[in-house]
Amino acid sequence: MRIHDDWKAVPADARGATVAIGNFDGVHVGHRSVIDLARQSLNAPLGVITFEPHPREYFFPHAAPFRLMNAEARANRLARLGVDHLYQLPFGPDLVSLTPEAYARDVLVGGLGVRHVTVGSDFCFGRERAGTPDTLQELGAKFGFGVTIAPMVGHEGTRVSSTAIREALSAGHPRDAERMLGHWHRIDGEVLHGFKRGRELGFPTANMSMDRLHLPAFGVYAVLVDVLTGPDRGTYKGVANLGIRPMFDGEKPNLESYLFDYSGDLYGQHLSVALVDYLRPEMNFDGLETLITAINDDVARARAILADR
Repeated sequence: MRIHDDWKAVPADARGATVAIGNFDGVHVGHRSVIDLARQSLNAPLGVITFEPHPREYFFPHAAPFRLMNAEARANRLARLGVDHLYQLPFGPDLVSLTPEAYARDVLVGGLGVRHVTVGSDFCFGRERAGTPDTLQELGAKFGFGVTIAPMVGHEGTRVSSTAIREALSAGHPRDAERMLGHWHRIDGEVLHGFKRGRELGFPTANMSMDRLHLPAFGVYAVLVDVLTGPDRGTYKGVANLGIRPMFDGEKPNLESYLFDYSGDLYGQHLSVALVDYLRPEMNFDGLETLITAINDDVARARAILADR
């Protein structure tokens, strides 16, 4: 998959795609239905138009973190879906100021040269969100591109949404989130240097930042870890702690993953950590021996849960 970070300098061989447009936070089953319709609409390269930062981050910069995915995780997921081109447009004053007509003319046609556009039925675009799917169809007829409007997708009688997925994760229900996502909720990013306390306890962990991300329930999870870069690429089973580590003076929230039967060096490599099952909440223990006993129990439970994965 090729990633393009602006609409003003797209190479000629990246034009002419059939595209799905949206924020695609989480790339859940509703998002996938939009992308699948785009794929089916035209015999052309498949593209996705999305935005960085997320528009909500731009308009409400001081709001609590809400994103299910950072840009890296979203790109990784879209690549798995067979997307050819990711147009990751910079969301800022230039884009925000465009009227719906200017957006269609300058960005979709002039910049990206799209041939067909697919959007969800709740899609809005242009200055003050004035454009609707009906507006887009009118502009498509004017500027020469097709438009498909995807219906909403439901799950167990309710609409699938990023909000519902966040609620499931906050409640410690990653399996409910997985059913709405269509895949495990993943946290992607670089392995950072930490305080190496896990190594001192006999459980070396790969530490990853949770900055700007929605925080699932703090606690211990059975996880599947994809090592995306470096000599040890592959999928590993493991157990992870997500939270502030109350035994060690409440540090900034992060994700610490212990990979079973792995002894290499992952610093600086990029991982994708899937939260498979919630084992227990974070807690204080009355000493390191009790903590180590609890970790051993966590490892045993996670191994059992992941045995058939």
